[in-house]
Amino acid sequence: MTRYIIRRILETLPVLIGASIVVFLLVHLIPGGPEVVLLGERGSEANVAELRTRLGLDRPLYEQYLIYVGNILRGDLGRSVAGNIPIADELRQRFPATVELSLVALTIAVVVGVPLGIISSVRRGSWIDTGTMLGSLVGVSMPIFWLGLLLLWIFGVALGWLPFIGRLSPNVEIQTITGLNMVDAVLTGNWSGLVDALKHLILPSVTLSTIPIAIIARITRSAMLEVLHMDYIRTARAKGLRERTVILGHALRNAMLPVVTVIGLQLGSLLAGAVLTETIFSWPGIGRWLFNSIQGRDYAIVQSVTLVITFIFVVVNLIVDLSYAWLNPRIRYE
Repeated sequence: MTRYIIRRILETLPVLIGASIVVFLLVHLIPGGPEVVLLGERGSEANVAELRTRLGLDRPLYEQYLIYVGNILRGDLGRSVAGNIPIADELRQRFPATVELSLVALTIAVVVGVPLGIISSVRRGSWIDTGTMLGSLVGVSMPIFWLGLLLLWIFGVALGWLPFIGRLSPNVEIQTITGLNMVDAVLTGNWSGLVDALKHLILPSVTLSTIPIAIIARITRSAMLEVLHMDYIRTARAKGLRERTVILGHALRNAMLPVVTVIGLQLGSLLAGAVLTETIFSWPGIGRWLFNSIQGRDYAIVQSVTLVITFIFVVVNLIVDLSYAWLNPRIRYE
C-alpha cells in the first residue's frame, strides 16, 4: 500500500507540470492583458510598456514560466495583478465557501441519487424506473445557469421564501474558526446563524446537485443490474434471506466500486469551483473568483487556482482508489 501511494504521488508530478504549462500558455493567448484591463484601452504606450515591465510581462514566455514555477516550489502563489493581494491568503478565505457548497451539493446528490438508482434496478421496467431514468436524462441535459436563474426567480424573488445572494444575511455574523459557516455556527452555538447559513445554501446547492444526482442514479442502476444477476445473489435469496438484506447487504456493496468512482469524480468537479452556480448566486468561492480573474486577465490567479484545482482532482482520485480495497477486500495494490 505504501509503495502504491508513493508511486501514485510521483505520477502526479507530470500531470501538475503539464497542467501548469497548458494553463500558462492558454491565459497568455487570451486577447488583451492585465495592462489593458488596469490602464484601459486609452492607456498611453509609455504607460503600458512601464506596467508590462513592472509586471514582468515583457520577458520571454519561457522565462516567465520558470519564474512562476520557482515561486510555486517556494510555496509562493504570487500576488493578484489588480489588488496586489497575496493569492494564498485570498485562496484560504474563498476555498471554505466552495468546500461547504460542494459537500452539501454532493450530500444531496448521494442521498437522492443512490436510492433512486437502487429502486430503479430493483423495479426494472416499471414506471418508477422509467420516470427515474427520464428525470436523470433531463437533469443531465438541463443547463445549470437556466435552472439556477429559475430557482432564484421562483423561490427568491417571486415567493421570497429563500435568500439567494451570498453566504449570510447582512445582519448575521458567525465567528470564523474553520471557514465553514455551518460548522462554525455549531461550534460556537450560534443556532440562528446556522439556520441562516442553511437557508443561503439551499438554492445554490440544489442547483449544483442536479447533474451529480442524475449521473449517480444512472451509474448506481447500471451497477446494481449487473450485480443482481450474479450467482451469489440467487444463492442468498435461495437461503431465505430478506430481500432488503440481499439488496443492501450483498448487492449494493459489490456494486459500489463504479458508484464510488463517479462520486469521487463529482466531488473533484464540485471542489474545482462551480463557476456558473457561484456567479449566479454571488457565492464567494473559488469558482466565481476564477471567473472574475479570467475577465480581468489576472494571470497569476488563473494559473495558481487552476494548479490547485488539478491537485484537488489528483488527491480525490487517489482517495477513491484507496477506498476500493475497503469495498472489495480481493483488491490488492502493488
